[in-house]
Amino acid sequence: MEDDDFRFVIITGMSGAGKTNFMQKLEDMGYYCVDNLPPVLIARFADLCWKSTSNTRHVAVVSDIRGGSFFDALPQALNELENRGIPHEVVFLEASDEALVRRYMETRRQHPLAKNMRIQEGIAAERKILAGVRAQADMIVDTTAMKPSNLQEYMKSRFGLNNWSKDMQITVFSFGFKYGIPIDADMVLDVRLLPNPFYIQKYKYSSGRVKEVADYIEKSPVTKEFLRRLYDFMDFMVDNFKKSGKTQFTIAIGCTGGMHRSVFVTEKLGNHLKERNRQVNIEHRDLHRNRVEHDVADSTGR
Repeated sequence: MEDDDFRFVIITGMSGAGKTNFMQKLEDMGYYCVDNLPPVLIARFADLCWKSTSNTRHVAVVSDIRGGSFFDALPQALNELENRGIPHEVVFLEASDEALVRRYMETRRQHPLAKNMRIQEGIAAERKILAGVRAQADMIVDTTAMKPSNLQEYMKSRFGLNNWSKDMQITVFSFGFKYGIPIDADMVLDVRLLPNPFYIQKYKYSSGRVKEVADYIEKSPVTKEFLRRLYDFMDFMVDNFKKSGKTQFTIAIGCTGGMHRSVFVTEKLGNHLKERNRQVNIEHRDLHRNRVEHDVADSTGR
């Protein structure tokens, strides 16, 4: 590549081989991604990104037979990139016929070329069409037996950016059940089994971040046992989600109003995960909805 700061990746290959997943992982890694870009626009778009002074210096586009007759222009587009001297990489994804058939059977989707024929016939026709493009590829990735975690590690080493965080991003936030269960969480925990400071007058309007309130909740034997089990469980979940290739993990912790118990547990769990060198955001969704007279800002300033 002539420009070490510029990455322009063209993703193509067999339908069902994982091009969308590949693109999404690049997007998670900080690439600007465009799906199903007509080949006639690739050279123009690459030139625009290459000459741009903006932060759009790492770009990935997907171009495949979904483009119909437009796709025939892909070899010409690749030649044009060469002639213009624009740095680029062509990634061709493929898989065995058996794997592709199985994936289409499992998802019940129709192969783009198999509208009036069997899936396997459509795959065979596609291989013939893509033979020329495959020969021009800089990298051929066979996803037949590739697990998500293997693909994740491969992409980190091949396409990782210097400023891209390789650790999973974790968000832990508190909420109140009376304000609704969050729909954007991977996991929802109910901590209403813990002692409730709301019924202690001197703690009623102090949040779970206030030391006296936190001490009141934490001194209970059930709280100590709950936290011990919670830490072990979440360490296990985080480690294995990361191994599976997950890049974001959101944990919602709820109590009745989202002011005392959920706030306390969110702070404790968030700080525990931070101590284990995790990238963690700690948030409190519904704290502002309550009458809070005493509070202590957490380390994130929220």
